[in-house]
Amino acid sequence: MINQQRLWQRLMEVGEIGKEQSGGVTRAAFTKEDRAVKDLVSGYMREAGLKVYEDAVGNLIGRKDGQNPDAPAVVTGSHLDTVSHGGNFDGILGVVGGIEVLQVMKENNIQTLYPVEVIAFTGEDAARFSGMLGSRGFTGALQEEDLQEKDEQGMTIGEAMGQAGFPPEAIAQAVRPRETVKAFVELHIEQGKVLENKGISVGCLINIYSQLKDKFLLAGEPGHGGNTPMPLRKEALMAAAEVMLAIEGQAREESDVAVTTINNLYTPPGGGIPSKVEFIADMRAASDSIRDDFEKRVLERANRICEMRDVKLTVTKHSKSHGVACDPSIQEIIINACVKVGLEPFSLSIGSGHDAMRIADLCPIGMIIVRSKDGLSHDPGEYSSPEDCRDGTNVLFYTMLQLAEAC
Repeated sequence: MINQQRLWQRLMEVGEIGKEQSGGVTRAAFTKEDRAVKDLVSGYMREAGLKVYEDAVGNLIGRKDGQNPDAPAVVTGSHLDTVSHGGNFDGILGVVGGIEVLQVMKENNIQTLYPVEVIAFTGEDAARFSGMLGSRGFTGALQEEDLQEKDEQGMTIGEAMGQAGFPPEAIAQAVRPRETVKAFVELHIEQGKVLENKGISVGCLINIYSQLKDKFLLAGEPGHGGNTPMPLRKEALMAAAEVMLAIEGQAREESDVAVTTINNLYTPPGGGIPSKVEFIADMRAASDSIRDDFEKRVLERANRICEMRDVKLTVTKHSKSHGVACDPSIQEIIINACVKVGLEPFSLSIGSGHDAMRIADLCPIGMIIVRSKDGLSHDPGEYSSPEDCRDGTNVLFYTMLQLAEAC
């Protein structure tokens, strides 16, 4: 069993890097805070007896060789970066918990047939750049043209990498051949309320929802708020309000398979009738086909509303990712591990994005989900108890032992 006190102490130590007076934490990719947290965590890895290095996109990797050093590795991990003003458990638990698993193996002289690795992937959260930079680099999905993306200060990914000591022209060196990875298991907080409502500390993931973000632009006509008769108005903001409610209404009708939210709402400042409104509709569903059908119904409703209000609607794709199913055999191993540590097995689906989604292009994946207090995440109030973190890490321990074939 894992050392709960050590696990918790390390989680709290990591949380001091990038900590703000508000209580939140900000650690963006390729910043001084990113460097500091990797230096701290690399020390944990060495204490666990791991060989430690960083690859060409900044992924921090700790490796324990197996009895067959040429066998593919069983990999765990997550990320150490945060959203702006975020919390101290999203991603971090998966890295620190993975190191704890390997340290317990060392302390108990546990040998495995397969090598075992724990990875802190670079830039999973889209705080500075679009997300999952490290796992995209790891699987070959990060391309040279992607490195031209800029942050709010106008610096490109490539420039930020170069300043952090990672030559952008070398990103291909980070790609892991398929034959070098046997399986990937990610330990992660739920970022929702399902486990809490069930009174369960740990769950086994079935699948990650398919995701789609559409950018809506509604264009009406400007006018004086007092001198434009109501029948002559083409109010983009009123149309947008109705469209947003329609999107929410569609999701409520299909709440068993789809969720949605609206963000990045923008209308130009002014005292008259707004002529333009932009927003992002974030739509997630249980599969790619369900997501695409959901989007089709949303767009039909939005177009009808805009036609009735005589407002022009333009919709463009902002981002899109495929849904990912966890490997059934790994799910079974996780459920058996729950039973072994005295937990009630429970399986669930989630709509949040994770590095595991990218690693699924490389090998079979599984995810162990830990209860989040009040469902909070990406928030200073993000919290999972020491006992819940212990439970999830114990499940990871027995899962990794079986996958790596402990001798």
